[in-house]
Amino acid sequence: MMPLTMAGIGEKCKIQKVGGNDETRRFLANLGFGTEISVVSAIGGNVIVNVKDARVAVNSDMARHIMI
Repeated sequence: MMPLTMAGIGEKCKIQKVGGNDETRRFLANLGFGTEISVVSAIGGNVIVNVKDARVAVNSDMARHIMI
């Protein structure tokens, strides 16, 4: 497992674990972070991913808690 910040652009990833507090995990689960995602862009640790045909921006702190 590695954090989402280490994923390459265009890479399809399966979320293995989401860390952080309960509110953050619930929020990401409601967005669809439990399925396969693909990385669209990564700038300075901030990541934009495709989740269920929607683009979601994840800041670097949150991306470090998402393990792929």
